[in-house]
Amino acid sequence: MANPLFRVFDVLTGARRTVATIVPRRTFDDVILPGSTRRALDQALVHVTSHDLIFNRWGLGERHPTGLALAFNFAGPPGTGKTICAEAIANALGRKLLLVRYEEMESVWMGETPKNVAAVFRMASEENAVLLFDEADAIATRRSTSVEHAFLRESNTVVSVLLKELETFNGVVIFATNLASNFDPAFERRIRTHVLFEMPGPEEREKIWRVQMHPTLTPLAPDVDFRTLARTYEATGGDIRNAVLKAAMAAAAETGRDALKAIHQRHLEEGIQQVPDGKRVMRQSLMTSS
Repeated sequence: MANPLFRVFDVLTGARRTVATIVPRRTFDDVILPGSTRRALDQALVHVTSHDLIFNRWGLGERHPTGLALAFNFAGPPGTGKTICAEAIANALGRKLLLVRYEEMESVWMGETPKNVAAVFRMASEENAVLLFDEADAIATRRSTSVEHAFLRESNTVVSVLLKELETFNGVVIFATNLASNFDPAFERRIRTHVLFEMPGPEEREKIWRVQMHPTLTPLAPDVDFRTLARTYEATGGDIRNAVLKAAMAAAAETGRDALKAIHQRHLEEGIQQVPDGKRVMRQSLMTSS
């Protein structure tokens, strides 16, 4: 008969392989957000900084011993700053960030995925870390009323385990999602604050373009016009970052001495125009593989 201690070790080891440990360096100064998103984040931070006062020093933790998890939902399109802001919260608290990608946590073995979910919460408690579930749509999806298939029963069990862990977890957990409408209603009730990460407007985009460049080392040609780029191309912060890197590579690849090379407006325009093409290729690849 297998030793149960080895079984526990296997579960913890499997869960750890699906978790990336991040020592946070970025702060809220590193991300440019629309005003409404910034205000919602400020509210989330108040929840975090006031938690000890309310539940420990004011004694409400004794009256309300369950459901103390500071659970936040960061919803919005990819590239709008959800992961950076999760890292900034961990930085503000002086804690590590445990990044969980659910698709890597899913096990082909029946019953293993719920155990992995529980193990990740245990890990966050032991390490006093902020827990971030990336692409949380999959883990917190609505439970199915039809349990004819094993994978549906497994999915329902995962959601039930998640809800149970949120009742007993006394820490900060962030769910980053693109499709919050798919959340199970019972899960949604356990969220303290919903933060909507909207697409940046022209003013935010101009600032994002500017902060991608090193203030003294990046060689920019005189024709670079960040305002025109911001007004012409609707893009996320992640898109702009990728465009700047593409532009820099294109500029560096041109002939001539390095000292004379510079990033021109055409490099940046070509870079941002290539971003949607890359996304289309990725979507086509995913559709082909499925």
